[in-house]
Amino acid sequence: MGLTKQYLAYRAIDSFNIIASGRANVNFAVLEKSEGRFVAAPAAENVIIWDLRMGDRKLTLRREKEEVTALRVSPDHLHIAVGYADGVVQIFDLSSQTYYDAICSLALHKNAVSVLRYDGHGMRLVSGGLDTELVVVDVVEQAGRQRLSGHNAAVTDAHFLQRLVEQDIVVSCSKDTQIKFWNLETQFCFKTIVDNRTEIWALAFVNDLMVAGAGESGMNVYRLRKREDSSAQTLETAVEGLAIDDEDTISPLSVSNCGTIQRAGKGRTVNLVADPNERVLSCHGTNDLIENFYICTAEEAKQRLAKRLKKARKKAQDAAAPEEDDEHLSKELSLSDEIKRLESLKTKQKIKSIDVLLGQNKELRVLVSLANNSMCLYSLEASLKSRKPTAASVASADSSVKLLRSLTRLGHQSEVRSVCFSNDSLAIGSGSGDSFKFWDRDAMQCLRTVPTDYILCSRFVPGDRYVLLGMKSGKLFIVDVGAADIVERIPAHESELWSIALLPDQKGCVTGSSDTTLKIWSFELIDAGEGEAQTKVLSLLHKNTLKLEETVLCVAVSPDMKYLAVGLLDATVKVFFLDTFKFYLSLYGHKLPVLCMDISYDATLIATGSADRNIKIWGLNFGDCHRSIFAHDDSVMSLQFIPKTHMFFSCGKDGKIKQWDGDSFEKIITLPGHIGEAYCLSVSPNGRYLVSCGSDRTLRMYERTEETIVLKDVQEEEREQLENEKLATGEDNSVPLLPGLKLPSRKTVGSEQAAESIMECLEISKQFELEADDKPDLHPLMLALQVKNPNDFLVTTLIRIRTSDMEEALLLLPFSIVCELLERLPALITQRPDEVELLCRVTVFLFKVHMKPIAAAKSMKPLLIKLLGLLKHDVQQLRDTMGYNLHALALLQTDVEQREGVQLFRDATLARRKQEKKRRAAAKRRIQIQMV
Repeated sequence: MGLTKQYLAYRAIDSFNIIASGRANVNFAVLEKSEGRFVAAPAAENVIIWDLRMGDRKLTLRREKEEVTALRVSPDHLHIAVGYADGVVQIFDLSSQTYYDAICSLALHKNAVSVLRYDGHGMRLVSGGLDTELVVVDVVEQAGRQRLSGHNAAVTDAHFLQRLVEQDIVVSCSKDTQIKFWNLETQFCFKTIVDNRTEIWALAFVNDLMVAGAGESGMNVYRLRKREDSSAQTLETAVEGLAIDDEDTISPLSVSNCGTIQRAGKGRTVNLVADPNERVLSCHGTNDLIENFYICTAEEAKQRLAKRLKKARKKAQDAAAPEEDDEHLSKELSLSDEIKRLESLKTKQKIKSIDVLLGQNKELRVLVSLANNSMCLYSLEASLKSRKPTAASVASADSSVKLLRSLTRLGHQSEVRSVCFSNDSLAIGSGSGDSFKFWDRDAMQCLRTVPTDYILCSRFVPGDRYVLLGMKSGKLFIVDVGAADIVERIPAHESELWSIALLPDQKGCVTGSSDTTLKIWSFELIDAGEGEAQTKVLSLLHKNTLKLEETVLCVAVSPDMKYLAVGLLDATVKVFFLDTFKFYLSLYGHKLPVLCMDISYDATLIATGSADRNIKIWGLNFGDCHRSIFAHDDSVMSLQFIPKTHMFFSCGKDGKIKQWDGDSFEKIITLPGHIGEAYCLSVSPNGRYLVSCGSDRTLRMYERTEETIVLKDVQEEEREQLENEKLATGEDNSVPLLPGLKLPSRKTVGSEQAAESIMECLEISKQFELEADDKPDLHPLMLALQVKNPNDFLVTTLIRIRTSDMEEALLLLPFSIVCELLERLPALITQRPDEVELLCRVTVFLFKVHMKPIAAAKSMKPLLIKLLGLLKHDVQQLRDTMGYNLHALALLQTDVEQREGVQLFRDATLARRKQEKKRRAAAKRRIQIQMV
């Protein structure tokens, strides 16, 4: 054996039980050209694409540690953008074979991302964060373009406004009660709406209307109009324009409040979603009601207005009112003419997020993610002719609302509190507040579900045909695995049954409860049923009771059947002889109650985990404390030895899962744990698998690999990881000469390493050129990158830097290095015209940031003129090439069209569809006239 002890590493396989976490939104996705079938849902730190028809996972997009807080599928359905709790946005390509690798990762915000939204073409992405800022990202370039600062609270929603005006405009709303309109060219806010009294949680755009969902039951509706250029403006109106904020002169839009949509639901508006065709608007509050509104076309709105006026006149005639009243009737379209209320949806649980899709035949599909870890897909009729909803029709069978699909079986509806492995290590049992589920270990699929009360602990009985469940009510349930049925409900204790331990002789079990008693039970088979259907079923026979002074929190029996250890609320562990209940040892030292414990296979060690965050390892022979380890940052919730070893796993409320050596008292490894708290873990009887549960609704599976780990290497890796989390240059992003510079990116460890690589590259290049006469050997870095001269080395170094980190990396370079880099650029541009775009970006950014010192240095003027000439020439050449290619393709297209007599590409099909639509509408009008 070597000097260092080696261990086999456990690695995470996957997580299951989670369907949709409530922190982010859900979205319809399109795979295999099938619309309305696939759904993108957040699942803790992953995003799962669910197949609603088959009811199983299609794809999983993974990232470690950080929780998903926002996601959005692009308009072309090829990409999905995912925002995380650390402010990072990743974009995945759903159509690629390597869909699980993000095509780009952008560090945009200091805090969690709260909203993501694509523009109409899917070329740009706007991201809003809890740090009150908005960042606009160029998806093609994979880098930030603009950072918009102005809100005083977290951004709740943002949209690109690509209607009415030609300018690039982003509209955002925030918890600071304001709606802001931003011009992306100037990066300034040109209009702010401040007439909301409460926080604004959502925005939706339909035609020329903007709907804002606020903290009350009413939703404000604004009409957007293009402002006409009135050059002949009088002095009075100019003065008025200065006085009244609404009539400002710089805004290309005029915004007027045209009414309120009153919601039936209570509380604030949580989500406001319009379908892609802007025909339907759906919203929900903090309860279980989804309200839907149909947006009428111009013709439908006119019909509704005519109908309303006709009714009003008839009413006036019936009331024998004077004719003058006819003049007071509004002949203009009102909001009630343009928006029609559809049937509302009532769900069984609190709603977290919705998405809508309007299919053919005016069928509206509403996807709902619920607070109880489930998703439902509803269908209802959405047209002008659909019945007006009434309070009775929502609940009655007369309603057109149908539940098409629901995903509930694949996950617990409440937090999982207990997990256990079967004795053959092939199945997993998990118990929550409302059910117990059996899972296949390999497929991670749910095999059986048994509805129960609140479960606190669970154990498989030897033979794996039955499971014992300890309840919050104090009852002990015996569940038949095959029939998925509760065989017997035993009133074992009067209050919470905290712990069940099996006797090593496999003939019984021990239970401990809050009623200060500990009971020993023996297994026995009793007859059930009558006649030929008579079978033997398991039952428990009560043998002994041990009465204690304190609440029993956990129990353990030594494998040699000699000792019984009991963890009490007074922070001590009492050890008794199992056969006589005679007191043997008291293990005291913990400051807070012991929540979990386990005894090693040879009955020499007992490990106890407590709410004081410590794990203590004791000798069971004399009750001496071998070592006290500060194990977790919060209460230690569960602990278990690996069979046939002195190594054990522990998990705590800090969400971490750690492996320890009970002989050397060293921490072996920290596994990627839960987001939030970890409640329970279980090691398989063969010691190969580990499963844990936590507050993030996931069950996480780990497997022992053949990979050996050395403790010193693991400790070194953890130290490096901690160092990497802290930025060497500090969090401050400001540049001394440019106080107002706000880059649309955030300084990361990646950008610091990129700046270091540029500096190292320049230093190696300088050294290589100095020794050029002696024909020096290539530097190892140059050999690794397969380059033979300094210029290629520098270009390759710049290419390897991520686009999103480039600007931050260049910003970190000192001015002397910047000058050196600029001097090398003319040679690079001459030798590498293929990378002119990258070199142009570098040059322009460096000049932008260091303009003053460069302008002050006279020696830089000839270099500047030379760079300008070279770049102009190369960029013009690139434009010419692109123009030539574009027109050549257009020529080829025309040639193919003429030869085959068919029209190519989407434009032609769209034009044809429009013509057909017009023809059908005209035919319908002719039929109506004939009927009249």
